[in-house]
Amino acid sequence: MKILMRADTHVSFSVPVEEPKAICTLSQVIAALSVSLGSLVVGFVSAYTSPALVSMSDPNITSFTVTKDAGSWVGGIMPLAGLVGGVAGGPLIEYMGRRNTILATAVPFIVSSLLIACAVNVAMVLCGRFLAGFCVGIASLSLPVYLGETVQPEVRGTLGLLPTAFGNIGILVCFVAGSFMNWSMLAFLGAALPVPFLILMFLIPETPRWYVSRGREERARKALTWLRGKEADVEPELKGLMRSQADADRQVTQNTMLELLKRNNLKPLSISLGLMFFQQFSGINAVIFYTVQIFKDAGSTIDGNVCTIIVGVVNFVATFIGILLIDRAGRKILLYASDIAMVLTLFVLGGFFYCKAHGPDVSHLGWLPLTCFVVYILGFSVGFGPIPWLMMGEILPAKIRGAAASVATSFNWTCTFVVTKTFQDLVGSLGAHGAFWLFGAICFVGLFFVILYVPETQGKTLEDIERKMMGRVRRMSSVANIKPLSFNM
Repeated sequence: MKILMRADTHVSFSVPVEEPKAICTLSQVIAALSVSLGSLVVGFVSAYTSPALVSMSDPNITSFTVTKDAGSWVGGIMPLAGLVGGVAGGPLIEYMGRRNTILATAVPFIVSSLLIACAVNVAMVLCGRFLAGFCVGIASLSLPVYLGETVQPEVRGTLGLLPTAFGNIGILVCFVAGSFMNWSMLAFLGAALPVPFLILMFLIPETPRWYVSRGREERARKALTWLRGKEADVEPELKGLMRSQADADRQVTQNTMLELLKRNNLKPLSISLGLMFFQQFSGINAVIFYTVQIFKDAGSTIDGNVCTIIVGVVNFVATFIGILLIDRAGRKILLYASDIAMVLTLFVLGGFFYCKAHGPDVSHLGWLPLTCFVVYILGFSVGFGPIPWLMMGEILPAKIRGAAASVATSFNWTCTFVVTKTFQDLVGSLGAHGAFWLFGAICFVGLFFVILYVPETQGKTLEDIERKMMGRVRRMSSVANIKPLSFNM
């Protein structure tokens, strides 16, 4: 027997009858893998400067001179371009669609790597890095939005972490290849990686939610059928999407950016911005961009290139740990664990560099920087690495998702640029120990942010999350607020 209850009725029943669980179809896996190959390219491009700058700065290998300042721009211009790409990405995913926007980045990724590989001066390298960063900004915005709108809630955490896993594979490939290749050959490898991504993106559909927003009901139905399987009844989900869109259309305004400042929209946007801030000011991109240099400065007893490969492997493995836990433990538990691990390791690492500069002698602790980096990367990769991007696709309201995701992504890349461009100056003014202690203190503050403000979204539909975030202001129809609860009689 079923009793129909309003979803906002404050009555609890135990439900002994097992409800049918959603099936993760092969189609959803293919869609997640296809867009994740784009994340692999993003990871490779992001890590490129760490091994490449070493050989690029060697006058015996490079025909042009790369000064220390020029090298910082080679590393720093990519996140700056990512900021521009993040601004452009919001309108693009609304007008071109999520899939087409992702697809449009493939060829520019290839061109950017070829520009670098064939460079005869620093200007060509900077142009290639800027173009790559622009595409990275677009991709980092559109990938989580696409997966958030296509994958079922029960597996959205698991499949939603695949881009992060593939991004870490890209970083690992770059670190390993960079230990054998010079900067030019490494860039040629970077030009080959987007090819399978380009091919597979033609095989998957646009998101049903975007089709509904454009009034293409039949195309939305076909996309849902492809994603959920031919035997699945997609009509209830399609009607839910259409109700949500109708509700959003009734409240749409001419100025979407002003809409972001409304109280109910500002809350989820602020949470997303906060997560992006603490993600980047954990210092992660300074670590990734300058890994080899940091290990050289630490006087590690292990070869710098070997250390970067080990860090890359840990980064890769840690993401799969996150995939196994994300839909079991939930988002907040992983964020807690991630934050605590980073705080501890950053303070220990800062202590090591302080002792190295001021005494006592720590030469017998050459293994400590690598150990700290391993734990730090492990912590970051299971929590603050993937979850801010995953939650961006979950908590932002549908009617402002494009604009809000654009703002969040642009903010993320602004923070990335600030951290990567100023890291060497920060080390120069505060010392390496001061830089790591500063990042550790910011992570400590981030722990309280997660405790106080970040909601748990595990297993919830996007509509449920939106209603919870928006409070009682946005009301769906009475039918939409009804859900069946089953119990034995």
